[in-house]
Amino acid sequence: MAAIALQAAHRVPKSRTGALDIGAATALKPLDPDVVSPAIPAFFIGHNRAGLWVAREAQGRAGGLFLLKSSAVEFANGRSAPARCALVFPAEAFELDVENQGNPLVALAARWLEGVTRHLARLAR
Repeated sequence: MAAIALQAAHRVPKSRTGALDIGAATALKPLDPDVVSPAIPAFFIGHNRAGLWVAREAQGRAGGLFLLKSSAVEFANGRSAPARCALVFPAEAFELDVENQGNPLVALAARWLEGVTRHLARLAR
């Protein structure tokens, strides 16, 4: 099933020094109705801070974590079937803020990676 690809620029907040705040999740903003029709389901597809692929329906009704970009796109297309969907690829990382309906093993890996990252940060101090 084909999908319409759009590009959206969502920015990660910067700290007072001007550096990117890596710990901040990009807020996904509502789509402009002049760009995407409310009748067309839209999904944000992108990476989270851990580098995993995230697919999230624009209205927050569905979302999941995936190892591969193709899996995230397939999830979006499957959730919008039989209609087509718009795919929005934010320029910055964003976190899944709804229940993971994607690959449960990838969600476990994400939690493990977060724990390892926190542990390494403590060791580096």
